[in-house]
Amino acid sequence: MKQTEAPLGIELRHLRYFVAVAESGTFTHAAERMYVAQPTLSQQIRRLEEFVGTALLRRGRGGVRLTEAGTVLLEESRAVLSLVDHGVSRTRRAAGLGRQRLRFVVQPHLPPALAAQTVSRLRSAAPTVDVSWLEAALDAEFSPVLERRADAALGWMSPAGRDLPDPLDVMDIGQYEPAVWIPSRHPAAPCGAIGLEELSRMDIIHGPRRVGPGTYDAWRAVLRTSNPYFEFIDPPFRQSLPMTLAFAATGSRPSGVLTGPWHRVGTEPETAVDTGRGEMVPVRVEGARLAARAGLVWSGDLPRELQQVLFDTAEGIAA
Repeated sequence: MKQTEAPLGIELRHLRYFVAVAESGTFTHAAERMYVAQPTLSQQIRRLEEFVGTALLRRGRGGVRLTEAGTVLLEESRAVLSLVDHGVSRTRRAAGLGRQRLRFVVQPHLPPALAAQTVSRLRSAAPTVDVSWLEAALDAEFSPVLERRADAALGWMSPAGRDLPDPLDVMDIGQYEPAVWIPSRHPAAPCGAIGLEELSRMDIIHGPRRVGPGTYDAWRAVLRTSNPYFEFIDPPFRQSLPMTLAFAATGSRPSGVLTGPWHRVGTEPETAVDTGRGEMVPVRVEGARLAARAGLVWSGDLPRELQQVLFDTAEGIAA
C-alpha cells in the first residue's frame, strides 16, 4: 500500500462521526447531532482508531479531548469532507440536478437594518442558490468558516485589524457603534454625548461576553484606558432591553446600558424603546471610541460564482 493511501476500511461516515465528536465534545451530543445511537457512534470511533493505528481521543468524565494525532486528523477530515460535498454539488449541477448550496452564519444580535440588508441582498444576488441560515457566535477567526462547518459568515471583525488566516476572504461593510443609555439626571444627558472617562466610572451593563467576545473584549480594553479596574456587568434580562433599562434606572450607583453594535458611525441611532418610566436616555460616546467593524467573510475554496455572489452582496451593503 502506498504511503499516501488511507488505511483500508476507512469510510466517509467514520470521518463525519469523528468530526461530530470532536466538535461536540461528548459522544452524547455527537450522537444526537448525527442521529445515531451512542453505542454505535462509540463503536465506529473505536474502529476508526484501529484503522489509523493510534488513539484519536482522550475520554474523560467531562467529555473528550483530541490527541495530537486526533488534531491532525480533524483538520484533514474537514478538508476531505468539504471537497466531497463540493464535488457532489458540482456533479449534481452538471447533471442538471439540484441547485448550489450556501451555508451562511449570522452573528447574534446584529443591528436590525444590517441583518435585513444582508438577507435581502443575498437573496436578490443569488435567487437560484439554496441558502441555509445559522445564527451562532463568531470568534475573531470566524472558526465555523475556517473549519469548513459553514461557507460564509457575517459578524464583527477583530479590532486589532489583523489579517484572517487562509483561505478566508473578507469584505469590510462598515463601522457600527452601540447605543448608550444613561440616567436622565446625569450631567451628560442634556448634551447627547458622554466622554469615555465619565462612562468608565459608571456601572455599565453589557454582554454577556459569549455573545460577541471580540467586541466585548475590545470595548472593555478601551474603557480600561480611562479606568484600569473597569468591568462590564452582565445584563439581568439579556433578551429585553426595556427590562434592563428599568433595572439600571433603579440602581444605587449611576448605571448605564451599552448595547452591542447598533447603528453606523455617523448616523442617528434608532432609540424608540419604551423603558416604562423614561428615566434612561440615549447618548453617544464622544469620538465614536466604541465602534465595531462589520465584515462579510467567506471561504476562498468556494466555487468562483458563489464568491462573486458574496462579493456583490457585501458591496451592496457597504454602499
